[in-house]
Amino acid sequence: MSQIDVNNLTFYYEGSFDNIFENVSFSVDTDWKLGLIGRNGKGKTTFLNLLLGKYEYNGNIRASTHFDYFPYLIPESHMQKKAADFLEELKPGCEFWRVLCELNDLELDAEVLCRPFGTLSHGERTKVMLAVLFSGENDFLLIDEPTNHLDQASRETVKAYLGSKKGFILVSHDRDLLDACIDHVLVLNRQTIEVQSGNFSSWWENKERKDAFARMENEKHLKEIGKLKKAASRAKNWADNNEKTKIGFDPRKEPDRNIATRAYIGAKTKKMQSRVKQMEHRLEREIREKEGLLNDVEQTVELRLTPLSHHKERLLTAEGYGLGYDGRTEPVFQDLTFSVERGERVFLSGKNGCGKTSLLKAVLAAVSGEREQGMKAAGLWERGTLRTASGIIVSYVNQDTSFLKGAIREYCRVCGLDESLFCAVLRQLGMERVQFVKPMEDYSEGQKKKVLIAASLLTPAHLYIWDEPLNYMDLFSRMQIEELLLAFRPTLLAVEHDVRFQEKVATKIVHM
Repeated sequence: MSQIDVNNLTFYYEGSFDNIFENVSFSVDTDWKLGLIGRNGKGKTTFLNLLLGKYEYNGNIRASTHFDYFPYLIPESHMQKKAADFLEELKPGCEFWRVLCELNDLELDAEVLCRPFGTLSHGERTKVMLAVLFSGENDFLLIDEPTNHLDQASRETVKAYLGSKKGFILVSHDRDLLDACIDHVLVLNRQTIEVQSGNFSSWWENKERKDAFARMENEKHLKEIGKLKKAASRAKNWADNNEKTKIGFDPRKEPDRNIATRAYIGAKTKKMQSRVKQMEHRLEREIREKEGLLNDVEQTVELRLTPLSHHKERLLTAEGYGLGYDGRTEPVFQDLTFSVERGERVFLSGKNGCGKTSLLKAVLAAVSGEREQGMKAAGLWERGTLRTASGIIVSYVNQDTSFLKGAIREYCRVCGLDESLFCAVLRQLGMERVQFVKPMEDYSEGQKKKVLIAASLLTPAHLYIWDEPLNYMDLFSRMQIEELLLAFRPTLLAVEHDVRFQEKVATKIVHM
């Protein structure tokens, strides 16, 4: 066992307006199973890259171990090669027999190493890269969101696999995965960084207690500050008014007063002014004690949604429906029957490649009124019946974010969105104002997802179609969206593999 010591780490990107890390210090052990938690844009992937030595920084990072990173960057030129042919390029010194052993633990047949890498599914690629990653010895492994785009079965396999390992940092927003795989957390809070023993649930429980205590202390200090301000104001007014009576008086109105009274009034006023000073010092102390209490409290704002109400109860019906890709005679799926009623939240469930996203594209084509052109553009053919209610308006969140480029202002103009409202929703989802001046291609994947979610929330619709909306989305935003869907109960057709999210939100699950 060795340690990774971070001392006074400060880092910012060239041209950036703010520091990602500022005078950060902490230590972690290399035999821990460490979960790295934080909002999108807080620097999780950046920290992994700093450990890998990719950027220059101020401060010190001391470690006596070698780091390796998931996911490996696979060049386009390797997509037609067999994985077995370039394992050594991914991990120098990689031994083939060790990779085979790891693949067995991942419940994957070794024959995948003999197929072109580009033909493998998301799940197969992830498992091959994890097998290579864990085939070494004495490496401290940096694992960045391994379950994105994976179906539920693959997630369960990866969860069990990582649970049996140690000596890694895991960046993930999947609460189920974090609970099963980690024994420590490294949390990038709003202002500070903390290291804590336990999994996600134990940390979250502690955080809720800590935040509740901070809010109570804040309320207590606010009340005390209010009382002190009122008392100080009253005392100061009394002292000021009394001071004015020292010189000059009317003998007819104040016959018992003489010139010697002036000294008495002055002493009394001085004493009261001293009390005012003491109150002001106490007030300053209370304000200092209040400062920083809420720095790390996640004050998530309730999101709003404006779903439209359609006159028909049933918005979508599929009967004996099937889809296939152009050029292939065999359907991807067939004989699928289900419906989407008004107010239902329907989740499509199934393995990668079973046609979930293709079904969403077919629904979009049916709604558009240009079904034939839409199916042709998507490269699909269909069998059976797929009907949608007439005149329904759809709000769509795409799985792909690569098309997001340019300025927020231009995106709002093209989408017909109010820019100030759009930025307000992004702020509610935890994005800093400084991000709004950056081009969207510089956003993290999680921030890009928030752009798509915000646009969908501001689009009144009868039916919301979301394709893996939570990929790369931070834990706090996931919880916000859960609360939103449960509060406003829109009609939703979604693909999402986050088990906790699905359990809380879905009213119906269609197994494909």
